[in-house]
Amino acid sequence: MYNILTEMKRVILIVDDSPSVRQLVGLTLTNAGYEVMEAVDGSDALRKLNKIVNSDDTKAEMMFVDVNMPNMNGLEFVEQVRKITACRFIPIIMLTTEAHVTKRQEGRLAGASGWIIKPFKPEQLVNITRKFLG
Repeated sequence: MYNILTEMKRVILIVDDSPSVRQLVGLTLTNAGYEVMEAVDGSDALRKLNKIVNSDDTKAEMMFVDVNMPNMNGLEFVEQVRKITACRFIPIIMLTTEAHVTKRQEGRLAGASGWIIKPFKPEQLVNITRKFLG
């Protein structure tokens, strides 16, 4: 029997102000079989999330978020996402150049699920994605 659920791709939101990072992460995840949505900063991502949460549009099931971005940084974004009931348990991985322990602690307190330091290897993204989404 045909099952439409087996044909649906898992959707991942990439939030980064760098077009080249969005492109690299997007290509890596697309090649691994995931569908990708993009946002240029936390404000843009929050607008997109609020729009899809209140509609029948495809929902993001995981996020990769930069810390340092204009308008709304990644930590502020994560705090806001965790206030949205439908997004409370979505895995959010910080993808950043910030390696300091105190920054990681801030991320954990904000609600981040994990932390990857740039530069990263594409297989790191795929491995952590599979860890959370299967």
